[in-house]
Amino acid sequence: MDVHTILWPTDLSKNSLKAAPHVLSLANKYQARVIMVYVGTDLLAHDMAYGFPGETHLKHFQEWELEQAKKKMEGVCDKNLKACPNLSVRLVTGDAAAEILKLAEAEKADLIVMTTHGKGAEDVDRKDPAFGSVALKVVKAATVPVTLVNPLTA
Repeated sequence: MDVHTILWPTDLSKNSLKAAPHVLSLANKYQARVIMVYVGTDLLAHDMAYGFPGETHLKHFQEWELEQAKKKMEGVCDKNLKACPNLSVRLVTGDAAAEILKLAEAEKADLIVMTTHGKGAEDVDRKDPAFGSVALKVVKAATVPVTLVNPLTA
């Protein structure tokens, strides 16, 4: 298998960051470029239970979220992926699985590396075999191989 581009989706949780050593190892083995992607929540796509606070407020919050994510991603890159030959960071907003799949296609990724569980499962029992919802959707719909890292055993 030739791997030129690896897509690493992360929600920046302690679970999802456990994929970093695997991403680095694969990137070094194949001399592949790595695209680290964070998908922010599209607040404008949600119905608000207590009324709509206004598009300006929601956009401001989304921009703030992506700014914080970018700072954290830069720290992860500096700490965990220094040896990565070709790394880029992407920040997008929307449905996590859909955006991951879109980016994999647009960037012609050869491999997606992600954890089975992200922030939604910070305290999941180590014996729970179920994947997180995003990982499950990506595995079911991806057109390229997906390597899943179980953060509960990593």
